Amino acid sequence: MSSEILRRVEEIAAAKGVACRGILVGSAARNTWLSGDRDIDVFIAVPEDGDLGAALEIAREIAPEHEERYAEHAYVHAQIDGFDVDLVPCYDVRDPSRIKSAVDRTPFHSRYISERIRGLEDDVLLLKQFMKGVGVYGSDLRTGGFSGYLAELLVIYYGSFLRVLEGASSWRPGTRIDLAQGADLRAPLVVIDPVDPNRNVAAALTLDRMFQFVGAARCFLSSPNISFFFPPEAHAMHPDEIRAEIERRGTEFVLLEISAPDMVDDVLYPQMRKAEAAVRGLLEREGFQVLRSDVDLVRGEDVRARLLFELSIWELPSVRIHTGPPVWEAEHASRFVRSNPSPLSGPYIDNGRLVVEIPRRYRRAVDLLSGEIQRISLGRHLSYGSRRVLSTREIIEMMDGDLAGFLTAYLNKKTRVC
Repeated sequence: MSSEILRRVEEIAAAKGVACRGILVGSAARNTWLSGDRDIDVFIAVPEDGDLGAALEIAREIAPEHEERYAEHAYVHAQIDGFDVDLVPCYDVRDPSRIKSAVDRTPFHSRYISERIRGLEDDVLLLKQFMKGVGVYGSDLRTGGFSGYLAELLVIYYGSFLRVLEGASSWRPGTRIDLAQGADLRAPLVVIDPVDPNRNVAAALTLDRMFQFVGAARCFLSSPNISFFFPPEAHAMHPDEIRAEIERRGTEFVLLEISAPDMVDDVLYPQMRKAEAAVRGLLEREGFQVLRSDVDLVRGEDVRARLLFELSIWELPSVRIHTGPPVWEAEHASRFVRSNPSPLSGPYIDNGRLVVEIPRRYRRAVDLLSGEIQRISLGRHLSYGSRRVLSTREIIEMMDGDLAGFLTAYLNKKTRVC
């Protein structure tokens, strides 16, 4: 498949009189491709003074039925003979220090790994499958885990799959791995890119995913088991089971569902996390207590962002205390009294400050979100979509397969730690 695509790049470029070449990159180029993966990455490289638009036209012709996506610039994503193929224009630079966009670096990554990975391919495959099995494989912003390139570099650095696990067992926040003399960078894990010493290959790795891997590595070394590589298939709980589990926890759930544009996950997930933080802040400022929260993205006929909040305090008394300025600040004190003309009690003085007791506008968290959600900034791509707020009862009533899977994963969240 990949050789056929490269041949087509050459044919079409020759016919159009375009100077370019096709480059197979990624794990498919290095024999570190996990069984079952169906991804092929082909870069269409034009000279440094060439036209990326011409390369994009070649990509469109190779895959007439395609979807155009954007990173720093447009590229083509298509299904060809059952494979997910990315056709990516780039500049054919001779020195990685002269890259004109981030993707120009990738062919240098491929060359670096290919020159050093021979004899270690099986170790890379073991490490990738292990990472996949324990849920930390993927540097997309949804996962926040390890990229394939990072896994390959770790095997090259440590020398084998088992030595990677042994090394990881002693990792601490800020661990640094130098495959080249690099910049002074700060992150949970710093792995200097040997192709670009100013770049951290592990920049997308979150602290939690890093130590999810560390915990799994320790457990595996203590008691090896095939389930680390191939965990049992997860099955969504029945709505009745979910209801029973929520009742057992004694908490309340609120689900905010927002219609979202059809954009790539790496654009939507950061905004969903920001929206999650904004909603959580609103709830907690008003006195409700959030135990835990999470987000999910549903793609079907439409795209929906789901923000889930589990509350340990979800209903409050009708009255609340409103604390004002110190009494000795005469002008502010007078303004405070004038702005609260009919309190339930007060004003009175508590520890030198004026205090009034006033009716609470929203007693229930679900009512607060229903009444105020339009006033919260949810990010550029989520602020204008339709929204609905669901209570626990409504969540159970409208349960579909995607939501059942999301709630099952949330309720059963567990990390291997030994």
